[in-house]
Amino acid sequence: MGVIKAAIGDGVLTFMWVFCVSTVGIFTSLISSALGVQALPLAAIFITTVLIFVLVFVFSAIGDVLGGASFNPTATAALYAAGVTPDSLISMAFRFPAQAAGAVGGALAIMEVMPTQYKHMLGGPSLKVDLHTGAIAEGILTFTISFLVLLVVLKGPKSPVLKTWLLAMATVTLVVSGSAYTGPSMNPANAFGWAYINNWHNTWDQLYVYWICPFIGAILAAWVFRFLFPAPTKQKKA
Repeated sequence: MGVIKAAIGDGVLTFMWVFCVSTVGIFTSLISSALGVQALPLAAIFITTVLIFVLVFVFSAIGDVLGGASFNPTATAALYAAGVTPDSLISMAFRFPAQAAGAVGGALAIMEVMPTQYKHMLGGPSLKVDLHTGAIAEGILTFTISFLVLLVVLKGPKSPVLKTWLLAMATVTLVVSGSAYTGPSMNPANAFGWAYINNWHNTWDQLYVYWICPFIGAILAAWVFRFLFPAPTKQKKA
């Protein structure tokens, strides 16, 4: 029952995440126009960072309420590989499909309710380079964000607000860095949801670039983290 509950929580949270995060670009544009700073790239990046900060902060709280739910399969895998969650291979076998299904639902829902004049601003990650370059880029980006998440969450400042701000800054920086390569995604579920909308969710390109390489990157990041920050050994009592 615990595994099923975790999978349902993941599906619900991923549905809400994809629905909400897909509007960040639209709200960034609207806020930039309202403030008259649409010609200033740094202003748009700052607005996006603030929006991501709010979303991550809110969704972290919702995830806690849902018993540790997650909207990113690679985050789940990284935490498992780092040895900081009670997950097992069996539980993840249920959680990953639930996250993917939630992402599909979120993408379908936002496409349904978004006003027509803004629908062209919706969309997920897409491959903008050759297949292998894209796969390497997505793997490196996911490695980086996974390592930074582990570093900030487990070794970072105690303030949850400061933690969230650091994560938001890291996320936006990597999204900008990877925009010319894969979108990027750094979240296989989100990539799958939009790939389903565009009918390329069952292709090798999707599996290779947005699932296999990100998982490799996330697990490698967890292993590097464990090597750099080994868990303290328990001393046996005499």
